[in-house]
Amino acid sequence: MTVWSPEAAELSNLLENIFRSVNIALVNELAQLTDRMGIDIWEVVDAASTKPFGFMRFEPGPGMGGHCLPIDPFYLAFKAREHDFYTEFVELAGKLNQTHPLFCVRKIEHALNGTGTAVNGAKILIVGVAYKAGVADLRESPALKIIRVLRELEAEVSYHDPLVPAVPEHGLESVELGPAVAAADAVAIVTAQDGIDFPELIGDAKLVVDFRGVSRDVEAGNVVRL
Repeated sequence: MTVWSPEAAELSNLLENIFRSVNIALVNELAQLTDRMGIDIWEVVDAASTKPFGFMRFEPGPGMGGHCLPIDPFYLAFKAREHDFYTEFVELAGKLNQTHPLFCVRKIEHALNGTGTAVNGAKILIVGVAYKAGVADLRESPALKIIRVLRELEAEVSYHDPLVPAVPEHGLESVELGPAVAAADAVAIVTAQDGIDFPELIGDAKLVVDFRGVSRDVEAGNVVRL
């Protein structure tokens, strides 16, 4: 479709990105609610996806990253204020997406507590640090915030990502998966990169916290899901 001004073209791009931001925020907020209610968020999303109209599937995860989705809601809010307008709904979704990684950290903490292990001094392996699968892009990746907060809690954090050899921001390099899984008190699956044998990982790990739903078809008592 052709639009007739650069402003309309840019706003069309913002609308598409913010649409995704809002829906990601919605499903992640529901994931926080279902966590308290003891309901499987993945089962809820699967069931809602069977509706033949009026529903578009968005899946929960550890947060939202990339070069545009985390930024665009706040850019639009800034421009809106120049016109004495406040995009409260859009900003709220952006704020929820920014804070969702903190919920994930608490989820890891609670999972460790369930095994009698304190987060202070615990060895935690982050699997996948890119903001989404199939890329090496770290921009605004929720994994970076998760790593930072876990380190502030005095956890011993390492990571494995086949596409990201190093995270200079945290002075870390990707570790070999097998030995790291065996040594970890908890393994947090943050990005489900291709080429990782997740059933094998789950079988070798003491504790797995799965933020991507890759363990849904695996029967294991050592898995805690989002």
